[in-house]
Amino acid sequence: MEQEFHGVIKLISGEEIFALISIDDNDGDPIIMLQSPVIMKMLSHGAGQYVKVKPWLELPNEDIFLIKFDKIITMTEVNDKQMIHFYERYINNDDVDIEIDGKVKLNDTMGLISTVEEARSNLEKIYKINIEN
Repeated sequence: MEQEFHGVIKLISGEEIFALISIDDNDGDPIIMLQSPVIMKMLSHGAGQYVKVKPWLELPNEDIFLIKFDKIITMTEVNDKQMIHFYERYINNDDVDIEIDGKVKLNDTMGLISTVEEARSNLEKIYKINIEN
């Protein structure tokens, strides 16, 4: 078995997986072993960028998966310390969004401008003003 490394694999299905990878030669029929595979997606908006990390497979309780070479389009080692840190942070904390530039702090109320009652009241005021004019 070769040494473990962090890497990205592009599958023939189109999925891109980030994981701790090792390759087992398996008597000439190599098998890729993925430990805690995840999907990382870079998201950005006006206030900054962050990485969305989620498990590759949602239901299994296992953390090691085997893939044959014929299911892989390409594979590359990742040496980016920040990406490896995001991955390890996710593995240790489970289901977190990670800030890249520190400008955005995510919380449960992001995107909420007002309550339903406040929005209704404001809309009623707008339409009453337009009707009267």
